[in-house]
Amino acid sequence: MWLLAQCAHDAAPTDADLASRKLSFYATMIFMVAAITDFLDGWVARNWNLGSTLGRFLDPLADKLIVMASLIMLVQLGRCPAWLTVLLLSREISITALRTIAMSEGIEVKVSQEGKWKTAFQLCGLIGLLVHYEYRVSWGFAEMDFDFNRIGLWLLVLSMAFSMKSAWDYIKGFVVNAASHREPR
Repeated sequence: MWLLAQCAHDAAPTDADLASRKLSFYATMIFMVAAITDFLDGWVARNWNLGSTLGRFLDPLADKLIVMASLIMLVQLGRCPAWLTVLLLSREISITALRTIAMSEGIEVKVSQEGKWKTAFQLCGLIGLLVHYEYRVSWGFAEMDFDFNRIGLWLLVLSMAFSMKSAWDYIKGFVVNAASHREPR
């Protein structure tokens, strides 16, 4: 967050401000390391049966905090529209609250495939928005300008579609599991 706070506000993706480009790159690298280590941590916990109740609570919470902080900084920098951030954050807070209630009631609501796609598109979109600037990429046979901000925004909008579908799945799964959990025996 500190690196992003040093970047130029409302910079166009074509701006040549080398200092902001470097800071954005370093912030992106830190974000990517956090995302990769989070994935590895979850993979190890699942595959080596090292999961814990505390881990099942703290891991998604830490994920949400880094995503929320990044989105808020990106709005402040003028890289992401506020309306999209409000929708994404509302969904994240609502589903995290629902999962916490479910956990406290002993109800397990499984992560849906849409939720996994949402996370993948959201993280890739955030990476694009963190890079922000336009870069020329050579493919050997052709060169092309990549506007990372535009790519990031489209990926974030795509993540919103999966986000809404997975939120519906969580709510439906919670209601079904809560109803069967409370039935008299």
